[in-house]
Amino acid sequence: MGRLAPVVLLVFSNLFMTYAWYGHLKDFRSKPLLVVIIISWGIALLEYCLQVPANRLGSSFLSLGQLKVMQEVIAMAVFAVFAVFYMKQTLRLDFLWAGLCLCGAAYFMF
Repeated sequence: MGRLAPVVLLVFSNLFMTYAWYGHLKDFRSKPLLVVIIISWGIALLEYCLQVPANRLGSSFLSLGQLKVMQEVIAMAVFAVFAVFYMKQTLRLDFLWAGLCLCGAAYFMF
């Protein structure tokens, strides 16, 4: 798995974090805010259990800047899929433009 491990871990960590940040807007709308905060905090803990090892593994062959840009590209991709398929949002051109800007950032960082 080697160099692919940080990417896989970051994809799954971003799935958890995206849900922790936005899933409550769909699934826990009727719950009190404090309950939603605690639930989201628990989900975010799972995210950190994947994100920290991803960065630790990735730091052996990527710079800090490369790790950050890679994480942002993955986060935007995960968010776009989550927004469209889970939250039923319309895929808009701003996803494309933001994605292209992130690809440019990745190009210059790598």
